[in-house]
Amino acid sequence: MQKSIERIAGDSEGVSYEFPVFRFEGFRFDGSDKAAPSAYLQAALHAGELPGVVAIDALMPMLEKAEAEGRIKGSITIVPQANPIGRAQYHFGEHQGRFHLGTRTNFNRGFPLLAAPDVELLPDTTLGTADQRLKSRLLQLSIGHDIVLDLHCDDEGLAYLYVHTSLWPAMADCAAAMGVDAVILWDEDTDGTFEGASITPYLSLPAEVARFDRRVATVEYRGILDVDGALAGADAEGLYRLLVGRGVILDQALSTPGSFTGIVAPLENIDMMPAPRAGAILYNVKPGDRVAKGALLATIVHAPGEAGGRTQVFAPQAGIILTRRSRRIIRAGEDLLKLVGDRKSADARSGTLED
Repeated sequence: MQKSIERIAGDSEGVSYEFPVFRFEGFRFDGSDKAAPSAYLQAALHAGELPGVVAIDALMPMLEKAEAEGRIKGSITIVPQANPIGRAQYHFGEHQGRFHLGTRTNFNRGFPLLAAPDVELLPDTTLGTADQRLKSRLLQLSIGHDIVLDLHCDDEGLAYLYVHTSLWPAMADCAAAMGVDAVILWDEDTDGTFEGASITPYLSLPAEVARFDRRVATVEYRGILDVDGALAGADAEGLYRLLVGRGVILDQALSTPGSFTGIVAPLENIDMMPAPRAGAILYNVKPGDRVAKGALLATIVHAPGEAGGRTQVFAPQAGIILTRRSRRIIRAGEDLLKLVGDRKSADARSGTLED
């Protein structure tokens, strides 16, 4: 294993940021000219989302053991904490790792959507901001890998993947290996997410050279408070199974996972359920619950102790509760939960990832 340190220049004198990158180079197992598949894993692009960080921590000894035994066939690049800028951001004691405070831009937006899979086409960020330089460097590190996983988490939720429709059902084995509960399929990235930047260049290639053997996904590891040793170990085992299943690592003792039996739905089926009033949330449902159309999802207490001081929120259609808020205070218009409906949502905001 090789460790290197990446440094990102800050936006003022004397300020810079750094993060480690770990590389397992692998070897050409069968002696042929064709290299084994390669993998890139990063966590905490939203710097406060730590389930992926501890999963990588639990995965590293497994990779080191495989390397010592000569079982790593393809190169593996690991970035356990991908956002040192967001990690350093605190405002009145509260960590702020989702948006860059200097530009007010989501750290998982604004990645360059390239027309071709060529690292040389990345824009020059010398005169850009620190978050732009970070995004450019992360994309450079990931380009060219066969498997690209961006590890995130939600507020409270099931474990699920965002996957481009062109990669499904080819990625069903990956979802099964990782043990996720759901897969959400998307078609177009207009916001410049890391995942979109990783797969979009390959979508524009002619069919005869397109790389649809790639495996690219945003991984949502349940909720932000699910930072737990047992969960981290299980998630690490899932990542290891994926790498074995896709031929990056050799492990004949590992059994092949069964078929994926979880939820699969297009992004347009998700109802985000904006709150009609500000107040305190009393949930009637939790992630994983199946609800019927018209079921009571939550009550918002907006005028405590007063007649008419509660507002109820009902399911617009039948479906599965995918996520809900971890905090029970809400403003009007903020999202209460994600409902994966059985059919297309009537919510005009559905179709893009939330901020």
